[in-house]
Amino acid sequence: MITYERPISYAARWARHVARLAFVLFVLSLAAHRFGSLSSTLFVTLALVSAGLALLAVILAAIGFVRLWQVAAVAGIASTMALLYASLPLAAAGLVLSQLVAKPAITDVSTDLATPPPFIRDRPLETGWLTPSAAVVADRQAQARAYPALTGRRYDGALDRVLTGVRTVADQSGIAIVAEEGLENAEPDFEDLALRPEPPAEPPGTATGKATSKIAGRTPAGKGGRITPAARDPGPVPIPLSRPQPDAAPLPPGRKAGDILLQGESRSRIAGFRFDLVIRLREESETTFVDIRVASRLGPHDLGLDAAVAERFLHALDAELLGIAGD
Repeated sequence: MITYERPISYAARWARHVARLAFVLFVLSLAAHRFGSLSSTLFVTLALVSAGLALLAVILAAIGFVRLWQVAAVAGIASTMALLYASLPLAAAGLVLSQLVAKPAITDVSTDLATPPPFIRDRPLETGWLTPSAAVVADRQAQARAYPALTGRRYDGALDRVLTGVRTVADQSGIAIVAEEGLENAEPDFEDLALRPEPPAEPPGTATGKATSKIAGRTPAGKGGRITPAARDPGPVPIPLSRPQPDAAPLPPGRKAGDILLQGESRSRIAGFRFDLVIRLREESETTFVDIRVASRLGPHDLGLDAAVAERFLHALDAELLGIAGD
């Protein structure tokens, strides 16, 4: 009796081991970056290594399938498992590559293309080989072509009402507010509505009246010591002027004296990439206009995530302020 023994494809076995390693490396680095303290630069490095291992596993699995077809080698199950393990790292790499090609290479988007809201404090940037060459990479023309629907919002409400809605949406969206400026502009000014009472007239016999009579007594008077009308009128009295205040520091571009600025930090939902954003509230003609600016901290490309963060916030703000939203 002749027993036929099938050959074994070692390429398929190695493909399964390498793909499993790539899968575990990608999942652990993603979890450590999203919920731990792993830096974004190190996470991207590990994700690239995982994608490289997954690509190598696919090549070995393809060799295993070829051996299975040619000599009926034992390789079918191992090659299939290798493709399943390698699918997650390769899918993530393919998604990033598609966004690199489809989206413009910017790391800063704003609803106001002419004068974007300024950041209140300096933004922390990632260090390493993915550190941006400049503090902010912003191409407003490229942004206008890629995201034409990203515009500010106008609400038919008071500044304090819209500010409350912005705080509510920021809290619901997981945005941590780290700096605020101009909050006094949302406080109602009751001093302008109050009527100032006129100063009471001084009764005769006071020190001022005596001094006036004494001075008037030195002026020419009529018979009997009467004070003439010319003596009663002391003439124009100079009005004391307030002491000049020192000139205030000029405001940065994109900010006016009546604006409210809120700077916050946010993270993407899945990968946990960090973003810095600033929200500007400006009162215009009995309405309040809201602008937002989002900037990423990693690399020269935001993969379209900055615009996604801004649009998600604005849509949530529209829902929160439903009923007073304008154009």
